[in-house]
Amino acid sequence: MAASLRKSTRTNPAHRTGATRTARIALAVLAGCALAFTTAACGGGGPASGGPAPSASTAPAGGGLQLPDLHGQKVEVAAVWTGPEQQNFQKVLDEFDRRTGAKTTFVPTGDSQSTFLGTKIEGGAPPDVAFLAQNGVLHQFADKGWLKPLGPQARAQLDKNFSPGWQKLGAWKGTPYGVYAKVSNKSMIWYNTAAFENAGATVPTTWAEFLKTAETVFESGTPPVSIGGGDGWTLTDWFENIYLSQAGPEKYDRLAAHRIKWTDPSVRTALATLAQLFGSRDLIAGGTGGALAADFPKSVTTVFTGNPPGAAMVYEADFVSAFISANTKAKVGTDAKEFPFPAVGTGKPPVVSGGDVGVALKDTPGAQALLTFVASTDAARIWAQGGGYLSPNKSLDPAAYPDDVQRDIATSLIASGDDFRFDMSDQAPAAFGGTKGEGEWKDLQDFLAKPSDVAGAQAELEADAAKAYGS
Repeated sequence: MAASLRKSTRTNPAHRTGATRTARIALAVLAGCALAFTTAACGGGGPASGGPAPSASTAPAGGGLQLPDLHGQKVEVAAVWTGPEQQNFQKVLDEFDRRTGAKTTFVPTGDSQSTFLGTKIEGGAPPDVAFLAQNGVLHQFADKGWLKPLGPQARAQLDKNFSPGWQKLGAWKGTPYGVYAKVSNKSMIWYNTAAFENAGATVPTTWAEFLKTAETVFESGTPPVSIGGGDGWTLTDWFENIYLSQAGPEKYDRLAAHRIKWTDPSVRTALATLAQLFGSRDLIAGGTGGALAADFPKSVTTVFTGNPPGAAMVYEADFVSAFISANTKAKVGTDAKEFPFPAVGTGKPPVVSGGDVGVALKDTPGAQALLTFVASTDAARIWAQGGGYLSPNKSLDPAAYPDDVQRDIATSLIASGDDFRFDMSDQAPAAFGGTKGEGEWKDLQDFLAKPSDVAGAQAELEADAAKAYGS
């Protein structure tokens, strides 16, 4: 949707090889729990036919990918991205236009994506392609008959470049609808290396160590943690990492499907753990009021601008790097580094992933051609070079990423295969997990404002979940 420090004077675990980090992530997941929820959700079934036959294909110069001649055709594309994310994606669209002769137009959806797109579809004017930020919205739209199945060319690129887990996530009830062309590692904390060095702080590996590190930074005179609570989705990510590590993958899957209630004791424990941070004014930049007023981009720039900076750490996914590079003078890999989300209690370090899935909302050659292109290594290479982007495309050479930090993250993602958990709120109906000012986003903002009321937060979350899930 929508960090920084130099070398610590002490031992710095953030200086590690890609192989070491890969090993840590591989150990972070439980064997046999890969994408358990998708198996049930997607069912068996083989590839579905669908999508219009493309016009006569032309091979682009310097590449073997076949795309149709689309001169004179307009292709409208909708996604939630803004700022650097949108600018980097525009480079992909520009290359698509160059190869096919099409004229693409980008339309931002805003955070309430399902509402925006639903209105367009019901009004008879949907975009050709949309990149859905919530997997649950893909399910809802498919059930309503609003999505067009992937055509054979797009499916061929999927089979060639994507693992079965990512293919299943883009399918529903046995029919392939989507391409997860842009994904994220949501189990990362970014830090300002100069602030850590000044405080004599070291990189934590457990939640208890994380809180101690935050206290050490506070004592040095720098606010420890920047939180973009003005965007409720960031708070869902905080909760999900704690819950996955603490409660484990089986309960994570059950809560994601609302097979256990938000009043469950495991949720109470996770919220109480989160309150150890949310309830401490010393640990949050600007206190509760500042956190609730800050959107995601501001939470990032707060950490990587100023001398001293406004905070030392910010939690969010790999796409933070794009915001650092575009909006600050900090250099990713030197001024700005990251470490895995720490293990909570006796649990393992969490591995939560999210992503935007490209789907066709119209039966047009342009829609199918664009999905074929974004599923290709050609598009992934262009996208990766801009930074702030992570691809599950296993055929993409890591050298395409602009720095060692992003190469490390990408290598770890591919090495972990399908052993991860998908963002919980993105699996939920949009009314609960994907609408600004409603459902889980609003409920966790209320919890950030009053972290002492764990029981009240649970009751609010369960009431909104029951309404959205129809149970």
